[in-house]
Amino acid sequence: IARVPNRFQRSCTGDVRASYARRPDGRIDVVNTCRGTDGGLIDAHGVARIVDARTSAKLKVRFAPAVLSFLPLVWGDYWIIGLADDYSWAVVGSPDRAYLWILARSATMETARLDAARAAARANGFDTDRLVMTQHTATRREDR
Repeated sequence: IARVPNRFQRSCTGDVRASYARRPDGRIDVVNTCRGTDGGLIDAHGVARIVDARTSAKLKVRFAPAVLSFLPLVWGDYWIIGLADDYSWAVVGSPDRAYLWILARSATMETARLDAARAAARANGFDTDRLVMTQHTATRREDR
């Protein structure tokens, strides 16, 4: 739905999508997709591990090759800092406030829900004025 601009999504012009799937080993496969400046799709594949087993709200995510897994700097902090009661949206950010995303199960959000997600981000110290709304085309990836 929205994100604070970051270097690794610089080539994304829209149709941003994040997919998560639990693996048998307890980790989570992460696939981030967006429409690039050339009109084609860009995919980034990663893996996440839960670091707070009590809430499952704090993840370490790696998009670097597995051979580099031993390096702490390849693991980014992704914390769920806001979540709708019905799980229709989530706010994910980093503790250093450098990264922020508002994610939803659909390409659009009702204004009241978006306002609630923004409020969750603000309550956690994020500057929501920096958020960039994601542009989605009429053709969705699962339709192709």
